[in-house]
Amino acid sequence: MQKCKLAVDIGASSGCVIAGYMNDERLQLDEVHRFHNRMIEQNGHLCWDVDTLFFEIKKGIKKSLQQGYQPTTIGIDTWAVDFVLLDQHKERLTDAVAYRDHRTDGKMEEVFQTISKHDIYKETGIQFQPFNTIYQLYALKQESPEVLDAAQYFLMIPDYLHYLFTGRLSNEYTNATTTQLLKADTKNWSEELLQAIDIDPKLFQKPMQPGQVLGELTDELQEELDCQLQVVLPGTHDTASAVMAVPRQDTIYISSGTWSLMGVELDQPMSTPKAYDYNFTNEGGVNGSIRFLKNIMGLWMIQGVKREWNHVYSYTDFVNLAYQEENFHAIVDVNDKRFLRPHRMTEAIQTYCQETNQSVPTTAGELAKCIFDSLVESYHKVAEQIEELTGKTYDSIHIIGGGSKNHYMNEKLAMKTNKSIFTGPTEATALGNLLAQFSATGELSSVQASKQLIQQSFPIDTFS
Repeated sequence: MQKCKLAVDIGASSGCVIAGYMNDERLQLDEVHRFHNRMIEQNGHLCWDVDTLFFEIKKGIKKSLQQGYQPTTIGIDTWAVDFVLLDQHKERLTDAVAYRDHRTDGKMEEVFQTISKHDIYKETGIQFQPFNTIYQLYALKQESPEVLDAAQYFLMIPDYLHYLFTGRLSNEYTNATTTQLLKADTKNWSEELLQAIDIDPKLFQKPMQPGQVLGELTDELQEELDCQLQVVLPGTHDTASAVMAVPRQDTIYISSGTWSLMGVELDQPMSTPKAYDYNFTNEGGVNGSIRFLKNIMGLWMIQGVKREWNHVYSYTDFVNLAYQEENFHAIVDVNDKRFLRPHRMTEAIQTYCQETNQSVPTTAGELAKCIFDSLVESYHKVAEQIEELTGKTYDSIHIIGGGSKNHYMNEKLAMKTNKSIFTGPTEATALGNLLAQFSATGELSSVQASKQLIQQSFPIDTFS
């Protein structure tokens, strides 16, 4: 049997269990299980079905065994900000309400009445998004104060899944930073902010750094799965894992998926007034780095159009159709809040174009070109802001994740920015997850060794 490590990478629309192992000094990947993830209506809110996610991960472990693998470690990463609360018996008290739920509408502005926006940024260095955990907790406190009174433990989604496997409670650092409740300097929870929204600090565990062994599978799961595994904390925020797999160091990166996360790695947080004005965030990275970046609406927009066109077109089709519409021009602000959770994405785009006196896209190709061109425009603007804030000129942008396969956007971005665009690997998040596991077991000794392994294992494309 082939010994391997299992990376569980769960995004907003799907998840996968990937086996990773070394072969002739190269890292080999094998997707052993893929499953759907979706938001469901539950108790009046839009929620994640975390019980099904747990079931699917177990299914992936079983399938790896059936396919001849002998997994030794496993780590789970997901999206950011969402959480559950447990009671004194460590049973789940709350549903896993999704960040796209409307319960946080207007809550960010209400919190600013208690503690200023400037003070929050100075404390945390985290950009302002209406769905950040701080505003979710504030909304929950208003809606169901009795739930907060009964709560004993706060766990983010990957923390909760790790708990189900090990019985051990943890708050992993990279994801904890996205709550906008962690102090940027001490890397611990901000009692001042928690007090401001009337949340008990005792709910939170001291943040653990990625690359640590959390524990073994529970006895019950060892029997059910017929294997023994160590659970290792990767960067449980999927972007933290993805950035770990960027093959180049001195570059601007874009982790391109449902969201586009664009930034650079720094040694120290940058919470300057200008960074505040531009709404940049200082999220925790693996190996103690700071991911100084900006959230940009990503392929969520084309995903919405794809659904509304009844999946007649694949993502590749949309790219090809965009090439055919070179005479159509319309740009939208991809970060306009109307695109966060519209009733219909197509109508939201068309309405924006009407309001701004632009050509209105009606065909699938025009919609795709509008979205792709708008994302490129946003990337260009953010690249300029990064160089202004850091005082440094970057000659390249490295795109990782599924969006790195969009040749139309890659070419347009190279022309727009006059920078070299490097793309790949596409499975960067799972790779970063695996790299943390290899580091935890002593098989990789440094960041440079990790990046060297990526370079020698996976092809990188270049657009000039």
